[in-house]
Amino acid sequence: MSELISLNPATGEVLAQVPMHGASDIESRLAAARQAQRAWARVHLTERAACLRNVARQLRAERSDLARTITLEMGKPLAEALAEVEKCALNFDYYADAAPAMLADEVIPSSAADSRLVREPLGLILAVMPWNYPLWQVMRAVAPIIATGNGLILKHASSVPQCALAVEAVCRRAGLPEGLVTTLLVGATQVSSLIADDRIAGVTFTGSTPAGRSIASAAGRALKKQVLELGGSDPFIVLADADVEAAAAAAVKARFQNTGQSCIAAKRFIVEDCVADQFAAAFCARVDKLVVGDPLAESTTQGSMAAAWLRDELDAQVRASLREGATLLLGGQKLEGPGAFYQPTVFDFVEPTMTIARDETFGPVAAILRVPDAAAALRIANDTPFGLGAALWTNDLDRARRLAREVEAGAVFVNGVVASDPRLPFGGIKASGYGRELGRLGLHEFTNPKTVWTGPSHN
Repeated sequence: MSELISLNPATGEVLAQVPMHGASDIESRLAAARQAQRAWARVHLTERAACLRNVARQLRAERSDLARTITLEMGKPLAEALAEVEKCALNFDYYADAAPAMLADEVIPSSAADSRLVREPLGLILAVMPWNYPLWQVMRAVAPIIATGNGLILKHASSVPQCALAVEAVCRRAGLPEGLVTTLLVGATQVSSLIADDRIAGVTFTGSTPAGRSIASAAGRALKKQVLELGGSDPFIVLADADVEAAAAAAVKARFQNTGQSCIAAKRFIVEDCVADQFAAAFCARVDKLVVGDPLAESTTQGSMAAAWLRDELDAQVRASLREGATLLLGGQKLEGPGAFYQPTVFDFVEPTMTIARDETFGPVAAILRVPDAAAALRIANDTPFGLGAALWTNDLDRARRLAREVEAGAVFVNGVVASDPRLPFGGIKASGYGRELGRLGLHEFTNPKTVWTGPSHN
């Protein structure tokens, strides 16, 4: 394959055929990136922060064009794409403000010497990124990585080559040094050789668990630092004392935002029996109002899935769950015509062993599981190989704080929708990966925490 095909999943139309980088292109771009990063590492933190603010301004200046590229290339509604661009800008603003203090030397009390912890960049970080948030997933890595003095090499998903090129272009137009953020248009088979390259100091990956295992294996062989944000089957727990109507309203966003194609989307709605009928009715009433259609239309609230093969995989999970005895309340069908559209779908009376409860469902399908009490809810919530995010709905906040500690996940949101936020560390446990993005922890991931001990002068 010598070129990447940019396809509009809502129409099936070929948008562009983008030439891939050959061996000589890869070598020259890596060399330039390494040179740019070495120079960048010597730039003072306050100047780096000013450059981050410039990227935020550039993102906002190009917001409409970037959002349209996102929508055309992966199918999400334009309103969601516009919000994605703004979130990227907020991320750069956050690190521009916060990074200088977070990267300041930490003085460690010592009676005999000046002892301190200093944080230094590692070098070039390879970012292997997915298609579902083609700007946000990348830019949430770019901001902290370059704030610390590192450089970034982007290997984006092959289905969004125009978004991949837009990342490099917007950083360049914002005034970042040429090569500091570099896109490589290569296939997945070349990732291992990139990780093994001596110029790559670490790798950050967002994607499926099987792909994450492959990335981790290659990085382990090369002794390279890695951060992995992998799959999820997030529980959305509704206890008997919750505000059920508020929970149902939030549940629609938690499941169907981005057409359900999110690692942190709520996928299993675990509801106490005594409020399950009320929740199911309120949830379905709201799901039924979703408008599926042209992602560029203002009225659309659910766009197409990102590819026909993804829709077919989801439909196979739906068919399997019907055979297993799940009760279909809404949807459950592909939509006729061009594009990878799927009906918003809700199942009830789902058992933990059924396909849609056991596997990660990456699309607009919700599963309601009924439980007798909070203890059963926690047991089922934790009975998964994944551990990314979880939502817990209850009006007893003291109880919520106690129960949240029992949920096996990287984040628990009480009476809210799980979401990434530049200020909060983001990541998972178990088969959902390790390491953290965002916040202070994300900023420090790709730094060398160097101990510097300085004894008294002997003059």
